Amino acid sequence: MSDDPGSKTFEELLAELDDVVARLERGDVAVDDAIALFKRGEELFRACSERLRAAELRVEELAPDRPGGASGRQA
Repeated sequence: MSDDPGSKTFEELLAELDDVVARLERGDVAVDDAIALFKRGEELFRACSERLRAAELRVEELAPDRPGGASGRQA
C-alpha cells in the first residue's frame, strides 16, 4: 500500500481507491488497518483530483474558445 501515486496511471489510482473504499465499507478490517486504509484513500483521492484538474487545464489549453475555456471564462 505504500506505492507512490505519482508512478501510477489515473486508472490504476482509481482502481486502488475503489478497492480501499470497498474494504472500508465491508467493515471487516481492524481499527488500525482501517485508519491506514483511510489515510491511503485520502492520498489516492488527492492524486486522482490533481490528475483530473491537470487534464482539465490541458483540455482548456487545447480548446480555449469553448464555453468555460480560457477565452470563454467569465469573471
